[in-house]
Amino acid sequence: MDSTRHNPYFDRLAAAFEQFGLPENAQAWSKLLDYLFLLEKWNKTFNLTAIRDLDEMFVKHLLDSLSVAAHLDSDRLIDVGTGGGLPGIPLAILFPERQVDLLDSNSKKTRFLIQAKAELGLENVTVLHQRVEAYRPETLYDGVVSRAFASLDDMLRLTHHLLKTGGIWWAMKSQKTQDEVAALPEFAKMLRVFDLAVPDLDAHRTLIKIENVGKENG
Repeated sequence: MDSTRHNPYFDRLAAAFEQFGLPENAQAWSKLLDYLFLLEKWNKTFNLTAIRDLDEMFVKHLLDSLSVAAHLDSDRLIDVGTGGGLPGIPLAILFPERQVDLLDSNSKKTRFLIQAKAELGLENVTVLHQRVEAYRPETLYDGVVSRAFASLDDMLRLTHHLLKTGGIWWAMKSQKTQDEVAALPEFAKMLRVFDLAVPDLDAHRTLIKIENVGKENG
């Protein structure tokens, strides 16, 4: 939208990028806000997220998704249980050179994702309307990211067939997960836990990096 740069969220994005250690990117900021406003618009009809307030969406969805960007280094990524495109669409906007696939079994949400891909011109995005258990990609992924799974164990086991050996799970968690991390499946190797600081969010956020050390799944 033409008025994006005059929107107060533009300055807040600039400050957030500085905090996250990300380079200035005015073009991405404009597109990120276009996505935010599109999400708010569609949410009124399609109930894509329980959060209704635009400012809450900005912090709890957009900034929360962007807080992991400096750590993710997978070139070909799938966002499982992406919902309204979080964190996948913000990451795809930020990294147009990377492939970011968005998987969700909810048809209302995937319809929105297809529209968002078209309106935002995201050529590096593929929308997949499937259950994770049923999806069999022709080429396995470098990385799996999700903020949707309640259980780390569920995430690893349900997405193991999507990830190549040596690939990385990026698990976004809103609570401390020492017990979960201590009991990983045999095919998973804990690499690192990043503590995340999201501007204007008074809540604990972590990103857990786990390597797939098992055999590739065809």
